Amino acid sequence: MLHQEIEQFVKDHDIRYVLAQFVDIHGVAKTKSVPVSKLQNVIEEGAGFAGFAVPGLGMEPHESDFMARGDPQTLTPVPWQPGYARIACTGHVDGEPHPIDSRHVLERQVERLKQHGWTLQTGLEPEFFLFRECRNGQIIQADDTDTLDKPCYDYKGLSRSRAFLEQFVENLQAAGFDIYQIDHEDANAQFEINYTHSDALTSADRFVFLRMGASEIANRLGMVCSFMPKPIPSRTGNGMHFHLSITDDDGRNLFHDATDPQQLGLSPLAYHFLAGLLHHARGLCALAAPTVNSYKRLVVGGSASGATWAPVYITYGDNNRSAMVRVPYGRLEYRLPDSGCNPYLVTAGLIAAGLDGIERELEAGPPKNVNLYRVSAEQCEQEGIGILPQTLREALDALEADRLFADQLGHEMINEFLRLKREEWIEYNRHVSEWEIRRYAEFF
Repeated sequence: MLHQEIEQFVKDHDIRYVLAQFVDIHGVAKTKSVPVSKLQNVIEEGAGFAGFAVPGLGMEPHESDFMARGDPQTLTPVPWQPGYARIACTGHVDGEPHPIDSRHVLERQVERLKQHGWTLQTGLEPEFFLFRECRNGQIIQADDTDTLDKPCYDYKGLSRSRAFLEQFVENLQAAGFDIYQIDHEDANAQFEINYTHSDALTSADRFVFLRMGASEIANRLGMVCSFMPKPIPSRTGNGMHFHLSITDDDGRNLFHDATDPQQLGLSPLAYHFLAGLLHHARGLCALAAPTVNSYKRLVVGGSASGATWAPVYITYGDNNRSAMVRVPYGRLEYRLPDSGCNPYLVTAGLIAAGLDGIERELEAGPPKNVNLYRVSAEQCEQEGIGILPQTLREALDALEADRLFADQLGHEMINEFLRLKREEWIEYNRHVSEWEIRRYAEFF
């Protein structure tokens, strides 16, 4: 966006303040409110933050400020906050991009693709729960009539949450999202918003903006919009499937090939990219499922509710929703990430793994077109199908062991991610849960 276009944008939307926004290593939005008269300073120099105060930037209190430098192409009105705009920022320290800024990490991987004349297109499918908080602090579902055992696509469940859903959708549309459907998902009080794909960096920026809007609009209605991976033990968790394709400078889908002998509509380039995802699946899992809670979703044996869409086995299949990668013909759907992920780190990891598959011409092997939830672990082992990590600690060990991610995403970034997440694992293991109290307090 040129200077003249920015001035017109500010006038058209009556912008008085701009939220200079970046994310921490967890993907959580951090902002400063800047009077619009100082917007150009944010674009040219950046808004200053004390980096030591932000989790996962790897900075000390004596170091230079973390300068969040705005990308003018991301200037977007904030419809739920009239008079405000959001500008997505990349962190700089001492004039250089900060190696532990996750948006910068993705920018570097996007640039690797551009060297080939390629652009990764991603379509994200975030799922979320609508809760409300009781006076005692307990979180319960917002609509207490949403009680069906199998509530997916239920009209009543969808209709009775429309106050939030309509406001949410209309605010996103006003900010430029092309939303094409909203549905009630498999769990009670769970929903999904679908919107048109875009280039990978724009998709990541939009998802952060979406979570910002969801939390504020829900709060205004006395609700909590939760992107927690697995808030209800007996129900499906919040996934965020990534639809993937690579286009050339003319916009052609290079993953599509109608002559594919396996009839999946995939090109050799797509199969090599897919093979990279399979080969690096265990290390990539730590970025795609980055919390202790994530692994309550990725469980061998399926969900306690009898339904799950979360992958466990490292394979792919023709429209197979039980596989880690589904092929909906001519593109890939990476089903591992949850809605609590940092979209910049996941996307950067996908590019690194996929490019490794392309550069080394890795083979994906044959697809698995069976219900993998009904296949035993022994059968999978016999067929050479790997299992995704079942705990955060296991995933972190796999990430550390797979040197591709440190080499491509940066040693500083991966080391800081591992440090923080290992602390999270230790803290979790020291916690005594209600389940333990009930089971053991009088057991002996």
